[in-house]
Amino acid sequence: MVPVKTRRMLCSLIVSIVCGCTTMSRNEAPPVLGAAPAGFPPEVRTLSLDRRSAWASSPGFLAGLRAASIDGRTHILALSGGGAGGAFGAGALVGLSDRGERPQFELVTGVSTGALIAPFAFLGPAWDPQLIEAAMTAGAASMLQWRGGIVFNPAVYSGEPLAAFVERTMTRELFEAVAREARKGRVLLVATTDLDKEETVIWNLGAIAARGGDQAYALFKNVLVASSSIPGLFPPVMIRVEQDGKAYDEMHVDGGTTQSFFIGPQINQYLPQKIDGLENAAVYVLVNGQIGVSPHTTTLQPLPILSRSFAATMRHISRTDISVAIDFARRNGMEFRFTVIPASYPFLGPLSFETSSIQSLFSYGRRCAASGRLWSSIERAFLPLREVSEGGANNAQEPDCPGER
Repeated sequence: MVPVKTRRMLCSLIVSIVCGCTTMSRNEAPPVLGAAPAGFPPEVRTLSLDRRSAWASSPGFLAGLRAASIDGRTHILALSGGGAGGAFGAGALVGLSDRGERPQFELVTGVSTGALIAPFAFLGPAWDPQLIEAAMTAGAASMLQWRGGIVFNPAVYSGEPLAAFVERTMTRELFEAVAREARKGRVLLVATTDLDKEETVIWNLGAIAARGGDQAYALFKNVLVASSSIPGLFPPVMIRVEQDGKAYDEMHVDGGTTQSFFIGPQINQYLPQKIDGLENAAVYVLVNGQIGVSPHTTTLQPLPILSRSFAATMRHISRTDISVAIDFARRNGMEFRFTVIPASYPFLGPLSFETSSIQSLFSYGRRCAASGRLWSSIERAFLPLREVSEGGANNAQEPDCPGER
C-alpha cells in the first residue's frame, strides 16, 4: 500500500507537469518554418531534419573544418546528455589531456549536460582548469530547488540554479575565446528541442559568438540553459524570434528530449549516399550515462522515480543513437570511438548532484582516460552488471573502466 503522503506528492507532481505550462505567459509560436532569433540571420541555427542544411549540400562547411585542422585530419567530438553524469565526460576530457592524447577537435557538438561541457572541450586543454572548476561547482550546490506551489508553475524545480551556473561558468572571456576559434573555421554546435515544432534545433554557438556584443552573449547563454532544461523538471526557455516583421516566441527545452548526442544534422545519418569530405575523419563520442543493464530497487519517492525515468529514457535513446552513429561512420569511412559509464560503476543517476557523487564520477572518468582505458565497444558497453551490491556506491570493489572487462 502506497503511503498517503507519497500519493499526494506524486499527484501534485503529475498535475504540475501536465498543467503547469499553461500558466506561462508567451507570444504565439511562428506558424511556419523560417523564423530567426531576433537580430540574427537564420544561419545561426537549423532544424536537425532540414535537408537543405545537410553536409552533403555544404561543402564549404567541411572545407572549413579541414582548413582548421592542425594535423591534416578532422576530429569530431560529440558529448551526450545525462545530467549529473556530465562529470564523467568532463573528467574524461581532462584525463585525455593528462595522457597527452586529446586532439584539437575541429567540430564539437553537445546535448544537455554535454552542451555545458562543449565550450570547454572546444577551447582545448588550456581551459581544463575552468572545466574542472565548473564540474566541481555543479556539485557544490544543488541544481534541484523544489518550487513552492508547483501546480501553477511550469516545472517541478526552479530554473535559477541552472541559469546561475551558466552565468558563472560561461564567462565573457570564454565567449570571446569561442569566437576567435570559430573564425578559424572550427565549429561548436549544441542542440535544443523546440517544443512548438517537436523537433531538434542545432545552434551554431561559434557563429553566434563571432557576431560579438551583448545580444549575442545573451543568446549564447540562453541556448545553453535551454539545452539543459529537462522538460517538466526545469522551466523551458523562451527565445524571441522574428518572421516577416512579426515577433514570436519559441519554447525550447533539453536537447536530450529528442536525441542523446549528434555528429551532425540528423538528416545526414539517413542519407543513402556517402558525404564527400568525411573520409578519414575521427569521431569521438562521450556518453554521460549508462546503456548496459544496472538493476536496483527504485525508492518510492518523487526524486528517485524522476531520476530513474529520465535515466531509462536516455539509456534507450543512447543505444539507438550509438548504433546509427556507428553505421554512419562506417558508411563514410570515419574512425569511430565511444565511451559510456559502465554498468559496474555505481552511478546514482542523472539527478544526483551531490558533491561527493560528482567528484567521484569526475575522478573515475579522469583516471580511466589517463590510464588509456576510456574507449569502449558495443560488446563491453552492454555487459550486464555481474554483481549487484545493495550498498550501491559503498561497493568496495573498484569498478572497471569502460575500456576493460
